[in-house]
Amino acid sequence: MALLGSLITRSIKLRKRMARNTATPEVYQRRELRKLLERGQYTLFGKHYDFGGILEQELDFVRAYQKIVPVYDYDKMHNEWWHLALEGKENVSWPGKVKYFALSSGTSGSASKHIPVTSDMIRSIRRMGFRQLFSLVDFNVPEETFTKGLLMLGGTTSLFEKDGYYEGDMSGISAKNMPRWASRLLYKPGQKISRVPDWEDRIEQIVKLAPKWDVGTIAGVPAWVQIVLERIVAYHRVKTIHDIWPNFNIYIHGGVAFGPYRESFARLLGKPIIYIETYMASEGSFGYQARPGEPGIKLVLNNGIFYEFVPFNSTNFDEDGRCIPFPQTALIHEVEEGVDYAVLLTTASGAWRYLIGDVVRFTNAKEGEIVIVGRTKQFLSICGEHTSIDNLTEAIARVNRQLGITIREFTVNGFNYDNGFAHRWAIGADAPHIDAGKVKAILDETLREVNDDYAVERTSALKGVFVDIYPSDVFYEYMRAKGKEGAMNKFPRVLKGKQLQDWEQWLQEKKVQPSASV
Repeated sequence: MALLGSLITRSIKLRKRMARNTATPEVYQRRELRKLLERGQYTLFGKHYDFGGILEQELDFVRAYQKIVPVYDYDKMHNEWWHLALEGKENVSWPGKVKYFALSSGTSGSASKHIPVTSDMIRSIRRMGFRQLFSLVDFNVPEETFTKGLLMLGGTTSLFEKDGYYEGDMSGISAKNMPRWASRLLYKPGQKISRVPDWEDRIEQIVKLAPKWDVGTIAGVPAWVQIVLERIVAYHRVKTIHDIWPNFNIYIHGGVAFGPYRESFARLLGKPIIYIETYMASEGSFGYQARPGEPGIKLVLNNGIFYEFVPFNSTNFDEDGRCIPFPQTALIHEVEEGVDYAVLLTTASGAWRYLIGDVVRFTNAKEGEIVIVGRTKQFLSICGEHTSIDNLTEAIARVNRQLGITIREFTVNGFNYDNGFAHRWAIGADAPHIDAGKVKAILDETLREVNDDYAVERTSALKGVFVDIYPSDVFYEYMRAKGKEGAMNKFPRVLKGKQLQDWEQWLQEKKVQPSASV
């Protein structure tokens, strides 16, 4: 097996050298948009917006596309176009008939979205997986890791058959379409267990069978991966997960910021591992951390996706995070570091100028590297404090470090208070006798430090900060009640509107009381 690992490493290095960039980011992206427009020009969407005419604008077809096609969010795209594909119509926004629809892993409380997943997108995701594999040689991964199992803690591959299509979690669709050789040799927990529909049933089998596998890499959302590893350690009465899987060397994570989980995750380990962040959603796979020691995720620019970046400001977005139809945009070669951008996607699944909802910031514009700092509709600014998920995550991470506790989940909402406004934090942590006053002080102090707008508003309109601490299971029970347990599901970091009403109503109906409050 050592020889096999060496051969795989050499092969990856050779392929990586052969696949070096040969064009500029601008050229790559122009090529991708042209190919997408050419493929889509005979669809209902392409005919409606005259893609053929756009393509005739040889030099300015990119600007023509931006001028003619408005921004679409999910509701607009679904109501005007994708509902036709769900009804079985062909050539709606992408050639052919859509076989798979990904049920969005969106935050609890919202109805599932149906995102089309075409054969072209499945191939794009598969190519992205191999490209990330090629990049691992730069991380000094032990050669034997390439011969060990890959544990993917995602959705079930047992998809639900509807009228002419299948629907399920995007991670489950991807696993179901994994190359046969990879599925047989590397993929854990294997197709049989992955087909089990119920998350708890799958986890129970994974926990029991864990010692029979030789896992080198784990991929999944931090909160759920941590829960599974804790259960394995407890069930088999060992000290760390490395007592079960000594060759576990890589953890690939995404979906939420890893900072709040880092220290508690490390306590489950018997040795240091390599952490690699990836950027994947129901709409596709977009990039991965490609350089050791650099926090940015490198966007892949020649894989069936065209990107636009909308400055996330009051010119382009209203107070509820809705984008205007024709916003200011920057292309990949025009972005600036340190600016917050909402991401627009044009993809091989028939999404056109699609607002995915993520807000990113370029850490290295030349390398096309980003960090995800929030969501267009998950920011908190009830009086001008402009608090992003990035700010909230940093505050929680600092609480964990300073108090030595593990906050598994959290959410924040704003409300009217004392002729002004206030924030209320709901925090999930299991340590006994947590001092809510200390938690509040650290949260407030950190946000004042990292966010000037917050600091200003705390002297005027933002008159209070409240903290309720609950057992972590409260958050998971709520998600279970909403049918959002496990896999790729995330609890919303900011609650507004109906989501906030549902959460508060559920707490009241279940008579859930915080273990500590201030």
